[in-house]
Amino acid sequence: MKKLFLISAAAAALTLGSAQAQELKFTPGEGDFNWESYEALKATQLNGEEVTVFGPWLGPDQEFAESVLAYFAAATGADVKYVGSDSFEQQIVIDAEAGSAPNIAVFPQPGLASDMAGRGFLTPLPEGTGDWVKENYAAGQSWVDLGTYAGQDGTENLYGFFYKVDVKSLVWYIPENFEDAGYEIPQTMKELKALTEQIAADGGTPWCIGLGSGGATGWPATDWVEDMMLRTQAPDVYDKWVSNEIKFNDPAVIDAIEEFGWFARNDAFVAGGANTVATTDFRDSPKGLFSSPPQCYMHHQASFIPAFFPEGTKVGTDADFFYMPAYASKDLGTPVLGAGTLWAITKDSPGARALIEFLKSPIAHEIWMAQKGFLTPHKAVNTDVFSDPTLKKMNDVLLGATTFRFDGSDLMPGGVGAGSFWTGMVDYTGGRSAEEVAGAIQDSWDALK
Repeated sequence: MKKLFLISAAAAALTLGSAQAQELKFTPGEGDFNWESYEALKATQLNGEEVTVFGPWLGPDQEFAESVLAYFAAATGADVKYVGSDSFEQQIVIDAEAGSAPNIAVFPQPGLASDMAGRGFLTPLPEGTGDWVKENYAAGQSWVDLGTYAGQDGTENLYGFFYKVDVKSLVWYIPENFEDAGYEIPQTMKELKALTEQIAADGGTPWCIGLGSGGATGWPATDWVEDMMLRTQAPDVYDKWVSNEIKFNDPAVIDAIEEFGWFARNDAFVAGGANTVATTDFRDSPKGLFSSPPQCYMHHQASFIPAFFPEGTKVGTDADFFYMPAYASKDLGTPVLGAGTLWAITKDSPGARALIEFLKSPIAHEIWMAQKGFLTPHKAVNTDVFSDPTLKKMNDVLLGATTFRFDGSDLMPGGVGAGSFWTGMVDYTGGRSAEEVAGAIQDSWDALK
């Protein structure tokens, strides 16, 4: 468990400084950035106004966030202060209740933002922001839906602006292994299943799957089930499942669990056999891709997994990924599962509103894109500024999405999404039926009500 450092956001804030004090990483005219949006920002004068931002980023991500905020400060004259905390979720509530909230809070997931909107701690974003998101973000309506909550009076408004996104709907593979075996990248779920069967028929093992994660064992299977829900059901069904409007033991959910089981519960499809899925650590599970001969050919995991590849692995050459495809026959488009941060106004001010407006500009995204670890659904950005071609390819997946949905387990009550859902998936891979497991998870949800 992370140690909690409950400190005041204001007291711990790091002053970014004025244009004179802050060294900018890029200058107008350099590269292929959208400098027009930056120059237009200079019409907004906030000389001397303090704008405080509190978020979850520490270390390199904090530095990247500060580099973006520095451009806002340089253009507007605002005095921008950022603080990051590894106990953001606890501290933002404490600060809001004490009346000392920052101007902007950066939420790692929508659930807490929704709760705070309902308590009256968030200010609706400026009028027209939702229309802008629909027009300018790929799968724009999805982002509006994820940032729209009921306020203290029950009226729904857009409170969250998504900025910095992660993608989960990826399948990792070794290009050389595919080339040697003559395998093609599948474009549909039907083709992915056919490839799985072909690899097994050829005497290989299609998948490496591991659910082990200490006290969090089971969570990788929740990503599988969520991806399968988006590929077998319409987005509104996914939403109703996450909110428990439809029960966990609904036939639609059971079907998604069994879709995961098609891959994970077949001894011929999984390295080590189905019985090893729950006991294999997720950090170790992709290693079979790199064996010679390969212990497996494919691995389903989010964009962070290269951190656990063998040292020196070059993503894009030694290892690569493809979008986990959808069923063409179900006409559900190209859904993408992921996560991300949303920015919300927790203390309204002209500077807070100007900062949200700044996040609409391509340059606000491109500055971080040109560094490291940033993906965006903003359709107007120039993806040529990505410093890493792998990130550019991931961003193409995001920009190609017709539907985006947030990791469902992160939106469920903790006792379910970080509890019975995890353990239920371990039980399922161990042999219990989808009906039994889904029923037990629903019972645990009912017990929380």
